[in-house]
Amino acid sequence: MYNEISSNKIKSATLIIFFIAFVILLGYFVSMIEGYEWVFPLAIIIAVVETIGGYYYGDKIILAISKARPATRQENAHLVNSVEGLAIAAGIPAPPVYVIDDTALNAFATGRNPKHAVIVVTTGLLDKLNRVELEGVIAHEMSHIKNYDIRLMALVAVLAGTVILISDMLTRRPYLSRSRDIEVKTDGGSKNISSNFIFTIVLLLLTAIVAPLFAQIIKMYISRQREYLADASGALLTRYPEGLASALEKISHDVEVLEAANKATAHLFIASPLLGTDGEDIGGFFENMFSTHPPIGDRIKRLRSM
Repeated sequence: MYNEISSNKIKSATLIIFFIAFVILLGYFVSMIEGYEWVFPLAIIIAVVETIGGYYYGDKIILAISKARPATRQENAHLVNSVEGLAIAAGIPAPPVYVIDDTALNAFATGRNPKHAVIVVTTGLLDKLNRVELEGVIAHEMSHIKNYDIRLMALVAVLAGTVILISDMLTRRPYLSRSRDIEVKTDGGSKNISSNFIFTIVLLLLTAIVAPLFAQIIKMYISRQREYLADASGALLTRYPEGLASALEKISHDVEVLEAANKATAHLFIASPLLGTDGEDIGGFFENMFSTHPPIGDRIKRLRSM
C-alpha cells in the first residue's frame, strides 16, 4: 500500500516537471523562430488569468452545474458522520457534504485546498452501497482533497492551456515574420525560394498537431495517476482496501449516465460519469490514453493486491 502511494507520487512529480520543461522548450522554440520574445510570457499570462476564476470559484460553479444540494444530518446521518470521521483520520477539516439527486453511482470532490473543499455524492450511491463501500468512496475523495489534487490539476490545466494558446496563435499566422531566402538550382537556371515555407510546415506540424496532442496525453496521464494515488491513499485511511474495491465493482456495473455531468466536470468523479462505466471494456490502448480515469478493473486489482 505504501509502495503504491510512493510510486504514484514519484510518477506524478516526474510528469509535472517534464510537462513544465516541455512548455518552456516550446515557448523558447516559438520565440526564437518568430522573433517575438513576448509570445511565451503572453500565453502564460492569458492561461493563468483564465484559470484563476476557475480556481477560486470553480467549486461553486460545479455545484451549481451539478444541481447539488447540501446533505443534512437528519437525512444522511451516516454520510455526514463518515465524512467527519475520515476527515479526522486524514488530519484535515471536515468538508461540507452535498448530494445530487440522481440514480447513477458516482461521487467527486472539488475545492482549491482542504479548507475550501466539498465532497459530493449521488443518491444512487447512497442507496446501492453498503456502509463499508460508502466509506471507501468517501476516503478516496478525501484523499483527493488531502493530496491537493484539485490544485495540481489546475496547474496542469494552465500548462496544457499554454500549449494550446501558443499553437492557436501561430496556426493563425499565414507565414512567419522572418524571411530567409535560399538558392535552388534547376535545369532552367537558379532561383530563390523562401526557407520560411520549410519552417512554416515544421512549426505548424509541431504546434497545431504534435504539441497540443502531447500536452493532452500528459494531462490525462497525470489525472489517471492521481486516481491511482487517491485509491491507495483512501485504502490507507480506512485500512480496508476491499471496501473501495467492492464499491468500484458496483460502480463499474452501473449502466446509467449521470445527467448532471459533462465533459468539463467528468474528470472530477470517482469514475467517468459519461459512459455508465469508465470504459473498462470499451476501446483499446489509444482510447485509454485519452481517458481521465484508469480502467476500473485495474484499479480493483491493485486494491485487492494491497
